[in-house]
Amino acid sequence: MLDGVSLDQLRIFVASADEGSFSAAARRLRRTQSAVSESIANLEAQLAVTLFDRSARYPQLTTQGGVLLADARTVVGAVDCMKARAKGIAGGLEPELAAVIDVFFPIATIADVSHEFRREFPVTPLRLYVEALGATVQPVIDGRASFGLVGSLPTLPDGLLAERITSVEFVMVAAAQHPLAERQGLIPREELARHVQLVLTDRSHLSTGREFGVMSPSTWRLADLFAKHAFLISGFGWGGMPLHAVAKDIAEGRLIELSIEDIPPGGLKLPMSAVYRVDAPPGPAGRWMIDRLKQCSGLNQKIIG
Repeated sequence: MLDGVSLDQLRIFVASADEGSFSAAARRLRRTQSAVSESIANLEAQLAVTLFDRSARYPQLTTQGGVLLADARTVVGAVDCMKARAKGIAGGLEPELAAVIDVFFPIATIADVSHEFRREFPVTPLRLYVEALGATVQPVIDGRASFGLVGSLPTLPDGLLAERITSVEFVMVAAAQHPLAERQGLIPREELARHVQLVLTDRSHLSTGREFGVMSPSTWRLADLFAKHAFLISGFGWGGMPLHAVAKDIAEGRLIELSIEDIPPGGLKLPMSAVYRVDAPPGPAGRWMIDRLKQCSGLNQKIIG
């Protein structure tokens, strides 16, 4: 019976879990509610597992359903990735490759890979945008960029597919002369709230009304990571930075890594993914760039603040 499990059933299962109800899943998938309910019931029969508890007003994932949901996401994601990759290959070589790079991604790695890119695709020029938060995906959504390397926007809009590339270490820092740098032991959040936090702001509207990693009611917002770096060095405020951008400052004593309550020693790891539209995947040049970046094991070096 397991051989009869279809991709369509798995998509309906994932949508039902994401939307929280069969009716909402039906609207998202443009199906009838009865078709969604029947598909879930058939899937449960084939798997011999109850995926949803229907005793309450809205169906709730069972423990077994939660475990199998992860498998379903993996299968659906792999098939979508294969389809997108095949579509890109069949589409022919791009006349120009445009990509968006998250400000947290090591730009030196992009420069190194670009040398190889030029040898592989000598007639395809490269256009790069460097952005943060929603501005990393807006050009992809608009069709101005083939893909984006995204990490600082935790939640992606619908219609985008993400492929994990690497992770970037992210640390909280303040200048050596800043009052927080003199604190011994873990710094509680109430102490952080007494000082100005430097925060990256979004050039797009995709993160409107949401905050990522903001711990102080007193914030100054900058749209440029280099400006934030300069403000931190000057001792104006405290905030988070990718480790590769401040490692030298920490080593030479200009910045101090802060030990903050609820943040593990050594900082946080920000997952970085290549993101593109499901209906407009990268062509051969973009596909090559994404696959080459995955091979850069030296990258492994979330959270804006």
